[in-house]
Formats: sequence, C-alpha cells, structure tokens
Amino acid sequence: MNVCCVSMEMSLQSLLRESDPIKVLVTGAAGQIAYSLLYSIAKGDVFGKDQPLVLVLLDITPMLPVLDGVVMELQDCALPLLREVIPTDKEEVAFKDLDAAILVGSMPRKEGMERKDLLKANVNIFKSQGAALDKYAKKTVKVLVVGNPANTNCLIASKSAPSIPKENFSCLTRLDHNRARSQVAIRVGVPADNVKNVIIWGNHSSTQYPDVHHTKVKVHGKEIGAYEAVKDDSWLKGDFISTVQQRGAAVIKARKLSSAMSAAKAICDHMRDIWFGTPEGEFTSMGVYSSGNSYGVPDDLIYSFPVVIKGKSWKIVDGLEINDFSRGKMNATAAELVEERDTAVTFLGV
Repeated sequence: MNVCCVSMEMSLQSLLRESDPIKVLVTGAAGQIAYSLLYSIAKGDVFGKDQPLVLVLLDITPMLPVLDGVVMELQDCALPLLREVIPTDKEEVAFKDLDAAILVGSMPRKEGMERKDLLKANVNIFKSQGAALDKYAKKTVKVLVVGNPANTNCLIASKSAPSIPKENFSCLTRLDHNRARSQVAIRVGVPADNVKNVIIWGNHSSTQYPDVHHTKVKVHGKEIGAYEAVKDDSWLKGDFISTVQQRGAAVIKARKLSSAMSAAKAICDHMRDIWFGTPEGEFTSMGVYSSGNSYGVPDDLIYSFPVVIKGKSWKIVDGLEINDFSRGKMNATAAELVEERDTAVTFLGV
C-alpha cells in the first residue's frame, strides 16, 4: 500500500513537472520570419501539444509598437498552451531563465553590402546576446541561431557564453536541407517525405554543399539511392547544387523580401527535432560545433553536419564515405568559415 502511494505521488509530481511552462525567446520578434513562426510555436507544433509555454519577444526599441501588435494577435488567437507573452527591448528581461532561445534578429544584408560588412555589423549583436545568455539563461538552454551569417554568429554567441556547453548552440541549415529534399522530390515526382538523409555540409551561404550521395528515395514502395532515382548525374552535380545554394537569393528576387514562411517552417523542424529527436534511421542537417574530429573539418567552427538527435543531444553521423567530388566542396565551404571566424575574432578585438 505504501509503495503504491509513493508511486502515485511520484507520478503526480512528474505530471506537475511536465505541465510547468517552458520559457522560449524569439529575437527579431517584430520581423517577418517571427510573424510566420510565433503562431506555430504558441500552438504546440514545436515543443509539444501538451507543453505550456511563455513566449518572450525581443526587438530593438523602435520596433516596440509593432511588437505590441504581435502580442495582441497572439492573445487574440486564444491558444490554450500560451501562458504569457513578454515583449521587451531589454536583454536582462529577454534572456532570464530561458529553456530555448531562437535568435532570429540580426543586421540584415543590404544592397551592395559585402558579407564581411554584414559580419562586422552582427559581431557585437551576438557577442552581447551570448553574454546575456551566459548571465541570465538556464545552463541547459538550447540556442538556435538563424540571423545571418548564421554559422559565425552562432560561434560568436557560443564564445561569449562560456558557462553554457558549446553543444547547446546550433545554427539553422534545416532550410537548405528542406530545399534540397524538395528539389529531389520534385525531380523524381514523389512526396518530399519520400526523400530522406540529404546532407548540407558547411556554411549557410553560397558555398554550402548539398550532398545526396547518401540519400534514400522511396519510389513505388522501394527505397533506392538518389542518383539511381534521379537518373541524371550532371543535374545532381550541377544545377541541383546551385539551385539550393542560390535559393534564398531567388526568393528575394521574386518576392522582393527574404524567405519567411519556409524559414519559419525550418526553424520549427529544427527545434522539434532537438526536443523530440530524429526518426529512427534518419539524420538531419544542423550547424554544430566542430571539434576537429569529423570528416577533416577544422576545429572551432560551427559547420553543418549530418546529425542524429536523441535525448536533446546531437551526434554527428560518422563513417560516411566521402568521394573526391564531395571532399572538394566540403573543404571549400570550410575555408570560407575559417576566414569568417578569423575576421570575426579581429572585429571582437581578441
């Protein structure tokens, strides 16, 4: 009887813990990506249909009136999981006791702006936000950097938060992953979920390498390799790669605005996989910390690898065969990231 009572009490305590709200920050919260993202988070698509949450929305002071409108809309959605919305322009408010941080806000790239200029403008932003994470957030916080240049911004944030494990930081290459998956699916004429295990190697930039040498495509109920399914090697080594690499620019040219809906979907995919894990037998692409032990990628970079996730921890998928074609592409994007890192460190003055 006593054992039963203890067991019931422990179960009740467990349920109570599970129902505690988690605290989720979105920066750049008055922007167009956040506008596409916040509803999905608030209604449970990312952290679970039974997980209450508090949304913290950070933006710069001039955007606070817009942020007030976003808060009103979230309230008007009458979402049962959303316990509170906190709009702010103060880091000490925004980063307090966070369970998850989605860093969308960054200095946008303007016409004629070189990538180096963009990097310089963003170093101080992500240095400050990393320091705020270090000072105010939970040490278990999961941090996703979206604002570009995402890989190096993520590295700067991580370096500025030394008390938080480097493994807790990742940057978004899931949008590129989804783009690659979709391009193969369209080419073969199958649903996108029939394509699995594409890889984005390296930087979220035009040097990234979308790799389908290890991809499986389900055609007529049978899984086959992407090269066998597509039956066009020149397309897979040419236009496919450049299409994925340049997709963001193509969207901007068509919409006169950057990707928002697809970026928001990719953010949801990325964070949901961190929270609940990758499906058995599948891996995804994430920009994660390189310790120099995988695929010859240099140490101290945030580099996109194929990863599997379990228990909110990622692991690089090692042992994949890399041919000479892939090796050249992987090395080129790594070289760009090394240059970006070294430039960023110069801007930091360390």
